[in-house]
Amino acid sequence: MSYTAFAAQSRVASGSLVEVVTALKALSPERATLVFDDSTGHCVELDLRGTLAEALARLPADATPPAKAGPGRPKLGVVPREVTLLPRHWDWLASQPGGASVALRKLVEAASRANRACDAARLALEACHNFLATMAGNLPGFEDATRALFAGNFNAVPAFMQDWPADIRAHARHLLHEAQNAAYEARED
Repeated sequence: MSYTAFAAQSRVASGSLVEVVTALKALSPERATLVFDDSTGHCVELDLRGTLAEALARLPADATPPAKAGPGRPKLGVVPREVTLLPRHWDWLASQPGGASVALRKLVEAASRANRACDAARLALEACHNFLATMAGNLPGFEDATRALFAGNFNAVPAFMQDWPADIRAHARHLLHEAQNAAYEARED
């Protein structure tokens, strides 16, 4: 995974979370920073107190929360959750070979394979928008850039970013390029 850190409107670090934290610890501690997960465009909360080793030790081992122990097949990573369906759906699921769980797993697996490119395009678009909303939401041209982004008019977006600070504009263009590539891949499928 890739992360990017900004102090005010300047990009100060980019790379793995370890690389970003190492770079941030070398900065002046008074500098307020925002760290973005490049795959989602969301800010990541980091605890940079103490030494570099202490800050690195507090980094999450994985972005996903650990599975709760309980019924299911924990060795396979099966996690029980609640699903709400209409009675006719439950009836159909109960009539399937292997029962409701097997049928649902097969349906989800087939849907995830069939929609992989479209899901990647949607996530890349959302990541670009999330970053733009946080870092450029008050800048001139933001609303027009967002409209063009969601309209899939990727070539028009850079024109609305001309007056933005260079580092914000550069990272926005990088995320825009990722969204454009993902959208192209989705159209090809």
